[in-house]
Amino acid sequence: MSTLRVIVDDILLPGGGPLARYAAELTRALIRTAPRGTDVAGVVAASPEDDYARLAAQLPGMKTLNKSALARRELQAAWQHGFTVLPGTGMVHATGLLAPLRKHDRMASPEEQTVVTIHDAVAWTHPELLPSRQVSWTKAMAKRAEKHADAVVVPTHAVAAQLDELLDLAGRVRVIGTAPSTASVPDDAAARRADRGMPERYVVAIAEGDGRNGFSVLAAAAGRLEIPVVLVAGPGDAAAIEGVESLRLVEDASGDDRAAILAGAAAFVLPSLAAGSAATLLDALAHGVPVVASDLWAIAEVLDDAGVLVPAGDVDALVEALQTLVGDAEVLERTGVASGDRAKAFTWRDAAEKVWQLHADL
Repeated sequence: MSTLRVIVDDILLPGGGPLARYAAELTRALIRTAPRGTDVAGVVAASPEDDYARLAAQLPGMKTLNKSALARRELQAAWQHGFTVLPGTGMVHATGLLAPLRKHDRMASPEEQTVVTIHDAVAWTHPELLPSRQVSWTKAMAKRAEKHADAVVVPTHAVAAQLDELLDLAGRVRVIGTAPSTASVPDDAAARRADRGMPERYVVAIAEGDGRNGFSVLAAAAGRLEIPVVLVAGPGDAAAIEGVESLRLVEDASGDDRAAILAGAAAFVLPSLAAGSAATLLDALAHGVPVVASDLWAIAEVLDDAGVLVPAGDVDALVEALQTLVGDAEVLERTGVASGDRAKAFTWRDAAEKVWQLHADL
């Protein structure tokens, strides 16, 4: 029996953002699609017992959970400098850059392989949009991946092309797309929207905790729209948005509330200034919600022709696109159907099977 050890620490990231959802969804799919004679174990930083129990509940079928003696920040620092390794031997798959990257001879020991994931190139292309500590750690771990990773997973060809110019990964990049959340819209979605004070018709955007979202642009556009613009935001997200008073804030929404609000929207807007995988975009598509988004390469790759693209940062273009979309019932319906159809191209089963194939190829 061989074991794929998955770094699942990102599932416990505060706020349950896109990286946490990606790690949970992919790991569950890897467990469900594990080839015969193979199982999946988790690896996590030292955490409270409640977090271990939460991981076990979210990842049914996981063989075991390997618990580091180091807390997340200490583990990040240790792995950044190559100080610690995992117990045992075999395949390691990291759902981000947090991984025990070190020198090894895969030709002599093919079962010794480490794969990491880089979700975007924002730390290089738009470092001003991220906290400086995140930028420096990302670049440092990417350098270790450049030296020691056997493969690097990216969510889009756009990110692959960007990394090709930034790092010497020598043909080790594999594009494996993400997928919409598998969580269904709750039966009481209408009641949840009412409890949150949602208007009958609204445009929705979802904040993900850093400056790449472009919500100051959205706030400027919202003041010129007749339809309300709802922003689902986490703690502290609103403070960094210039003109936030023009948006209707919904803070600390649970997973079910988030799904209910997203599914009930007339349109979803993604005014990103930088992007890699566009995870929230896929959720909107899966709910059949019409989309207006920035014309960034990664977003365009995911959206294809299922929505409306506007120049990133262009308030006038964003206003015009939203007014045109929500003001024409026929266009709105047609775009919503296209959204649902496009979402069917992305599944977690497909992503997991491609990960297993990657490890088999190695």
